[in-house]
Amino acid sequence: MTVDRNKILLHIDKPIFHLVGEVADSMNRPCYVVGGYVRDIFLDRPSNDMDFVTVGSGIEVAKAVAARLGKNKCSLAVFKTYGTAQVKTAGLELEFVGARRESYRHGSRNPIVEDGTLHDDQCRRDFTINAMAISLNSNSFGELLDPFDGIADMGRRIIRTPLDPDVTFSDDPLRMMRAVRFATQMSFDILPETFAAITRNAYRIDIITRERIAEELMKIMRAHAPSRGFKMLHDCGLLKRIFPELEALCGVDNSHGRSHKDNFQHTMQVLDNVAEQSENEWLRWAALMHDIGKPSTKRWDEHQGWTFHNHNFVGEKMVPKIFGRMRLPLNEHMKYVKKLVGLHMRPIALVEDEVTDSAVRRLLFDAGDDIDDLMLLCSADITSKNEEKVKRFRDNFVLVKQKLVDIEEKDRVRNFQPPVDGEEIMEIFGLQPSKPVGIIKDAIKDAILDGTIKNDREQAYEFMLMKAKEIGLTPVIDKR
Repeated sequence: MTVDRNKILLHIDKPIFHLVGEVADSMNRPCYVVGGYVRDIFLDRPSNDMDFVTVGSGIEVAKAVAARLGKNKCSLAVFKTYGTAQVKTAGLELEFVGARRESYRHGSRNPIVEDGTLHDDQCRRDFTINAMAISLNSNSFGELLDPFDGIADMGRRIIRTPLDPDVTFSDDPLRMMRAVRFATQMSFDILPETFAAITRNAYRIDIITRERIAEELMKIMRAHAPSRGFKMLHDCGLLKRIFPELEALCGVDNSHGRSHKDNFQHTMQVLDNVAEQSENEWLRWAALMHDIGKPSTKRWDEHQGWTFHNHNFVGEKMVPKIFGRMRLPLNEHMKYVKKLVGLHMRPIALVEDEVTDSAVRRLLFDAGDDIDDLMLLCSADITSKNEEKVKRFRDNFVLVKQKLVDIEEKDRVRNFQPPVDGEEIMEIFGLQPSKPVGIIKDAIKDAILDGTIKNDREQAYEFMLMKAKEIGLTPVIDKR
């Protein structure tokens, strides 16, 4: 990739860059825009986050820039501990830091920081594509400083460290996750020597907080083809350290000449199938974890071959524990993933068996508003190499989807509440909260889902009276 000076000027010929350059000139300070913003110029990706490096105090330059902008047009935040400052203005985030060099202690990724030159600062960057700088001073405005040939690496679409990768990754092991993330996001390859260093240093990831690892995993999950990142994490040995339950899906067992499919490779295909159709990152997490219960439920049966009975229920129970350990949110997103993992076999079962109205009603009731996402996941789960089997499943899936539409229009069971609720049952029979109330309420719900009665108050009320009589209850008031 050749350097197009006009392209650089097109991106930085903006008031904010001229203002920063003028402030730096007035202070007799070299100043550069660096890192991701420079990289994204050459990748034609928009960015509103700008990192600036100056030789000397970055905080002083930030304060001077904020003063020039005026209090009404910007906000300033100073982080003295880290020697950085942030200016926010007109939807832009400007980060300022002084050029520095870093050294590390083996047990920590927190560096010992000293003042340095621009070259020192570029040496401490994680990858060559992030180590480029563009001058903002008037006498060299728009000049690219690329000591590690990051431009060429972007042309070759590779991820490479500026210095010895073993030192780079041992010093700050999070950079290994970032290498995989960048390669996944941008469809780059990691240079073989760099990848080998990740493999050698994978054990160092243990000193990184789970929160930082989760941030990188979320960014991988949002990529166009997230499987690429998870495959790299497996290949370099990081996956078994950060997500052992997913690593456990890898491999194939054989018995009596019969083997099961590689559940890890299958999961990767399902993940990408979902990603092609949805940007919902939590649906993608459900795809990643839908078979997470298979390793612990794998059994050999002389008649059935390899089985994974109830792996969906086992996986459903695993989801909260995994989310908690990995510091993923334990909120409605976790509950959504847990729900889809638990239900993902239900539509497949409808495809394999006769599609009864009762089974469809129950699926609609249990899935609620997530039924469309569940059906998308289950469709993505059809990955057999047997084309005839895939065609049969997909044809039957069309039937199931139509049944879902028809039953919902007719019976309105998605998220339905029984026409006679627990409060009314207690009032009619003079009861306190108790087991009989639950028995009657569940019986009404099941009768509607089974199609024994319609989802309307009159039929539900009569059914309630009949069920109450069976268990020896007599109404004290009549609310018909």
